[in-house]
Amino acid sequence: MEQRIDYKIHLDVKFDHLELIDVPAIVKECKEQWFNQTLTKVNESVVRIGIVHGEFHWHKHDNEDEFFFVLEGTLFIDLKDRTIELSPNQGVTISKGILHRP
Repeated sequence: MEQRIDYKIHLDVKFDHLELIDVPAIVKECKEQWFNQTLTKVNESVVRIGIVHGEFHWHKHDNEDEFFFVLEGTLFIDLKDRTIELSPNQGVTISKGILHRP
């Protein structure tokens, strides 16, 4: 039987402008297998942190692009025809409408 992961996805903006965002502290406090939190909003975009272990489900975003940037570890993003592998300090933008699975 397939293991079901309890995704913790928080869409609320956690930090206001001019408020310090301590990423190492957020990572240290996280006890979840898959955690996603909106950190702040910059104009019409949001900045989010994802702390992940394992696969997410296949999905797409109809109205927005999605940017991934790796700070630590390795992130694999499956696409229909290939897999993108990101190492620390590497990023990629997935265009809206593209089916993907981080």
